[in-house]
Amino acid sequence: MKKVQKFEISKVIPFPAQKVWALVGEDYGAVAYSHPKVIESEFINGSLKAGEGAERICYFNEKHTQYLQEKMVDYSPETMSFTNEISQAGRFPVNPEYTKAVYNVDDLGNGTSMLTFTMQYRTKPAFMGPIAKGSFKTLISDYFIAIEHHLRTDEKVTKNNFKQVKKEAKARARQVASR
Repeated sequence: MKKVQKFEISKVIPFPAQKVWALVGEDYGAVAYSHPKVIESEFINGSLKAGEGAERICYFNEKHTQYLQEKMVDYSPETMSFTNEISQAGRFPVNPEYTKAVYNVDDLGNGTSMLTFTMQYRTKPAFMGPIAKGSFKTLISDYFIAIEHHLRTDEKVTKNNFKQVKKEAKARARQVASR
């Protein structure tokens, strides 16, 4: 086994676990509505809904040259978790064979939940792995902010409105901290 990089990010989301799971686990093909960097996404290869073996493609640019093709495995609605395996990475410096992420939603009670994203990856070239970690962490942190915004407003989060979404999230966090 080749050396891989790993990291984990968690965020408390002020929504019930079932609502968060519905967005990340059941609305799998529509990730573009809640991810600020994904401009378009859809189910592919005969997948019609989330579940074991479902596949999606996520486009990160208008020309569709920068994309990730992903597959849902170890799908468990009972534990609100799944593994997202990368099968193709157009213009991303990752080796799909060694790149995957586990999504997990935990019910914290009182209408809140914890969303955890655990990623393992290997870059091409491999020496870029530690350098890419910061970018990947920022990407996922931004995704978590977008998920919370989408759940709060039902508004699609895009690269065009994300700067404002992030600004509002920071303002809300300051308000909570000052209480």
